[in-house]
Amino acid sequence: MPKLPRISSKKAIKVLEKLGFQQVRQTGSHVVMKKITSDGQIGCVVPIHRELKVGTLGGILRKAKITPEEFINNL
Repeated sequence: MPKLPRISSKKAIKVLEKLGFQQVRQTGSHVVMKKITSDGQIGCVVPIHRELKVGTLGGILRKAKITPEEFINNL
């Protein structure tokens, strides 16, 4: 498994949008994103920070059902 980079939440949101997610709403400092698939909806929440911790980014990717390789390739 490749090492996840430390990136800003803006960059993470752009990559998720590139992978088919859409911003549904923003509540305070959290952006809710969803993607509609043949299996149903996939949702994840991205906190707005200058730099996301690696563990936080890993959790976002697990909820979004995206592999770290797929995320890094779309950076």
